[in-house]
Amino acid sequence: MQQMKIAMIGLGKMGANMTRRLINSGHEIVVYDLDPDNVTRLAAEGAEGASSLKDLVSRLSAPRAVWMMIPAGEIVEKTITALATVLEIGDTIIDGGNSYYKDDVRRAKLLKEQGIHFLDVGTSGGIWGIERGYSLMIGGEKDPVQWLAPIFAALAPGRGDIAATPHRNDSANTAEQGYLHCGAVGAGHFVKMIHNGIEYGLMQAYAEGFDILRGAASESLPEAFRYHFECSEIAELWRRGSVISSWLLDLTAQALAEDPELSGYSGYVTDSGEGRWTVQAAVEEAVSAEVLTAALYARFRSRQTHTFGEKMLSAMRQQFGGHEEAGKGEEV
Repeated sequence: MQQMKIAMIGLGKMGANMTRRLINSGHEIVVYDLDPDNVTRLAAEGAEGASSLKDLVSRLSAPRAVWMMIPAGEIVEKTITALATVLEIGDTIIDGGNSYYKDDVRRAKLLKEQGIHFLDVGTSGGIWGIERGYSLMIGGEKDPVQWLAPIFAALAPGRGDIAATPHRNDSANTAEQGYLHCGAVGAGHFVKMIHNGIEYGLMQAYAEGFDILRGAASESLPEAFRYHFECSEIAELWRRGSVISSWLLDLTAQALAEDPELSGYSGYVTDSGEGRWTVQAAVEEAVSAEVLTAALYARFRSRQTHTFGEKMLSAMRQQFGGHEEAGKGEEV
């Protein structure tokens, strides 16, 4: 596969590990972050450090590709605006964060007037992606997507040892590799938005189930129907051969093995926007989404009182994404 040189802006949990995975695959990566220590750290691991956006762009040859892994919102807006003043016709900006898909459409239109391509790439994999690979949901024009295929392939998990889906016809589609061009601008972040909405629902189902298991020991129940379950053992059991086994369950089992009472968590569960946008999209499409909506509202309620189930939600977020609880560090 062709080796490329691209830039990475934002060297937090995701951006830094994605940079490392790309370097390990033989690609050259120029890095920039508002924190110069992050740049120095990645430079020591083989990246090429830049001191500013202008410096970053100057270290790339045309056509250039600049990947952003920064929080959705104002900082993305400012970064794209600044990049547009130093990039040239034929260059590409990639937003790999969790931006709102309608913002993608607006930004891409403005950039296109300057001849700059824009791709939105929903990126899933959390802090484990450096080893497991990242699931990439891509939106944008076909040509820059094809040009950047070596980068997507390096970041994605590949087929690995996952069995082929029965009755699935062989095709040139890259979904089995772990990345997919989902459609026009905004499509990548739309798919990632729904992915995260589903994630809310799955996490809520596990959290409520384990809360009920733990509550089975309540003294308010008749003694004959009272059970003292070891939730860590139940989680381990379900990992093996159960219909509800999943990576989220793997992480749940890990969290319970580390802290059976989840005493290190308050149960305050934040949301980063995608759950709200998923519910909003459901309303706009007049699609019923009771489970995903309820899961979102449960997170709102968790900020008032805390249950074991909410501690479970918080533990899962920390396990897969390294997300700290509000008040303990960065709120994501």
